[in-house]
Formats: sequence, C-alpha cells, structure tokens
Amino acid sequence: MAQRAKAYGGQAEGSFFVDRACIDCGTCYQFAPETFEDAGSHSRVHAQPSDADGKLRAAMALVACPVAAIGTEDKALVGAASLAFPSLVEDEVSFCGWTSEQSFGAWSWFIQREAGNVLMDSPRSSPQLMKRLEEQGGVATMILSHQDDVADHAAYHARFGCPRVMHEGDAMRECERVITGDEPVPLADDLMLIPTPGHTAGSMCLLYRETFLFTGDHLWWNPHKQRLSASKSYNWFDWETQVRSLEKLLDFRFRWVLPGHGYAKSEATPEAMRDLLARSLQELKAL
Repeated sequence: MAQRAKAYGGQAEGSFFVDRACIDCGTCYQFAPETFEDAGSHSRVHAQPSDADGKLRAAMALVACPVAAIGTEDKALVGAASLAFPSLVEDEVSFCGWTSEQSFGAWSWFIQREAGNVLMDSPRSSPQLMKRLEEQGGVATMILSHQDDVADHAAYHARFGCPRVMHEGDAMRECERVITGDEPVPLADDLMLIPTPGHTAGSMCLLYRETFLFTGDHLWWNPHKQRLSASKSYNWFDWETQVRSLEKLLDFRFRWVLPGHGYAKSEATPEAMRDLLARSLQELKAL
C-alpha cells in the first residue's frame, strides 16, 4: 500500500500521490495521462482529477499499478476501480489492468469473442479480475507473447482451464500448446499467431480480425519520437533478427498496435498503419 510519508515531492496537491515504491513501468501515465506523468526515474501526479470520470480513471491506474505505488484518500473509489477492469479499448478488446511486478508492469489484453475468449499475456492474479472475466465468458485460450510477460499464468490456467500457447523458443514446460518454426500459424478464422523472434528467441505477435496486433515487447508506439519503436538496448536474443521480424509485419493488415510495454497506437486504416510502420523501420534499421 502506498504511503503518503514516502511520496515523491513536486506532485500536485490533493488526494492522489505516487510514492517511492514506483518502478517507472509507465502503466499509470499511459493509462491516465491526464493525472500522471513520467518524471524521469518514476511517475508523479501532475494534476489531480477534478470530475468523476477522471477520479475513477486515476483510481483504475492505482489498481493497475504492479507495486502499489499509487495512493489516494478515497478508498471507496478504489473499490469501484477494482471492478472496472477489463477496460474496453475498442470493439471486443479490453485492457486487463492488474499488471504484475513479475513482468515489470506489462499490459495484458482480453478479447471477448463468441468462438472463445482469449487472454493475451498474463495479468496479476486478482480474484476481482477473474470474477469479471468469468462474467464475460471466461478464458478459452491464453496466448503468451514471450517469456518476460507470463506473470501469474498458472493462476489463470487453474481458474479457467485455458490452454497456454507459446513459441518453442521461450515455451515453459507447463504450456499445453507449443508453436514451432517461423511461419504464421492460424488459430481460427480471426486469430493468427506471427512468430517474431528477436527480443527473445520465442517472441510472437497475435493478430485478431486483421485489426488488432498484440505485440508483447516486440513493437510499441513512442510518442516522444512520433514513431513505432523497438529496443536495441533491451534485446535478449538478436537485434538483426528482430528487425527482420518487424519487416515481416508489413505483410499483414492491422490498424492497432497493442503492446505489453510502451504505448498503444491506432490508425484510421490498415494502410495508414503500414505506412507508419514502414517509416518507423527506416529509423530502426539505422540504430
């Protein structure tokens, strides 16, 4: 639980604050930028929320924080926020919240679909979230993008009995289905696994409905550079391989990039997203 006595200085006065437990995962200022911002090595409150929607969203960021570094005096609001996840992004896709310190606050995603719901990467084990997922039809399949973002996968498997799908390059012994090779693997008419080695040997993306691309730590939006980004510094396998995997994505249609770390990004059309990716690749190849 966050402690006011350990709060960082230089924050907007009011109910919400960030304390020194913060690991600067980015969750709060990516989810609720109207309240939180990046202060360099940690997050901080730059403006207190003033209306009901803003207060609820700030409280949801508190719930999503993987290390309980955000505090507020409004405990009733926290209770409401804990039941507000998964939080809708667009159509059937939602952000799970409840990020885990085990995956350094990586975001996980929920797809609600008639043919069976999908959990993309694992959130923190949360009875509240599990109950909400159960109310929305449970989890039929869990896709794990790579070894860094598995978090509490065992708890969700135990609750829902969902098979865990992972690439052989990173796969754990517990995985019920292991993907092999570098070719795309269709899971259903609307679901495609795309092996994208580079960040790790077994990194892979999930494409849903040729609209939503879930990228793990392979690709994300960088608002400061105004381009899609990947990290050469935080690369655990091979950078040149990762660049080739990024080029592979030019062959697919999507207009959302939904990562585990970094900002999500959408474009109006798949063509606009492809152009953005192509421009971004020119800079990434030069790193």
